[in-house]
Amino acid sequence: MGSIAIDAAVVEGAGNPFRFEKLAMDAPGPGQIRVRLHACGICHTDMVMRDGALPIPFPVILGHEGAGVVDAVGPGVDGVAPGDHVLLSFHSCGACSACHDHQPGYCAEFVPRNFLGVTPPGQGGIWHGDERIGGNIFGQSSFATHALAHSDNVVRIDRDLPLDILAPLGCGVQTGAGTVLETLQVQPGQSIAILGAGAVGLSALMAAVIAGAGRIAVIDRHASRLALARELGATETGDDLAALDGQFDHIADTTGVPALLGLAVDRLAQRGTLALVGAYPPGGFTIDPSSIMSMGRRIVGVVEGGIDPQLFIPRLITYYREGRLPLEKLIKRYAFADLEAAFAASESGAVIKPVVLMPQD
Repeated sequence: MGSIAIDAAVVEGAGNPFRFEKLAMDAPGPGQIRVRLHACGICHTDMVMRDGALPIPFPVILGHEGAGVVDAVGPGVDGVAPGDHVLLSFHSCGACSACHDHQPGYCAEFVPRNFLGVTPPGQGGIWHGDERIGGNIFGQSSFATHALAHSDNVVRIDRDLPLDILAPLGCGVQTGAGTVLETLQVQPGQSIAILGAGAVGLSALMAAVIAGAGRIAVIDRHASRLALARELGATETGDDLAALDGQFDHIADTTGVPALLGLAVDRLAQRGTLALVGAYPPGGFTIDPSSIMSMGRRIVGVVEGGIDPQLFIPRLITYYREGRLPLEKLIKRYAFADLEAAFAASESGAVIKPVVLMPQD
């Protein structure tokens, strides 16, 4: 089994545009799985990486919400075989205490495996001539016709399921839904405020409805997103948390805006929990410790929803089949060649979850 030619969107340096190139992909090495991609969601983290705010290796292939069909497997792979339909998620070591606790988002090797795209010696890579391209971001690099993934970040799904609609489960959707269902463990009748109505926030909203939450408030600046939030089950919406009455058992911040967090703490009920789900810049958040201690409040950081994709993605698929996770209301499809337009639509807020479709010829 030799190398193959692939088409990929490459970013040469921080802030540079995507450049479509013909590259060579090695055969999958030990533990690797080659996937013929059909679709890939666009996540805010892709934009952060493109702009150089995370330590990724340039030149690089981004994309970490891939969905496709297994094309080949390397030595030592079991559980999937060529022809299987799969969703791709983040990469983890499988050996640290967090991985043993089914919390791979807190893997001791999360940064090198997902942002640096580090692979052990002997595993396949992606090449432009003699130059190795960063091609293992989040263990996949899915803005391409093919990806080299790994046994731990490939989730097999039924062949009748739509790959384009389910691609975002691998990051954005599981992050929002997992925050509500697993990290916060919202109970029937409890109240929750969700700051931000992007893909993560609206996934948290849908999960809050699934959990049977009572009061569900969604805060965002975009009127169109607030209208969709009401359609999806929000009991109230607004553009400012301060304008809402009362306190909340849970608040999930998906915005990454530190200036909102002080007010969020103040609006927590006794023993309430604030979940930090956004991509935050360093600094900018000052709290009064007494307001945490005296009320029994909690602040918890959340990566990827605090879930195990191998266990949680099948659960989300069940909700989708039952009609309780209407992901089709969040996405808009773009041709792979229109990747820049898809990014622009996401950055402007015009589209909640762009999904690019790979050519299948």
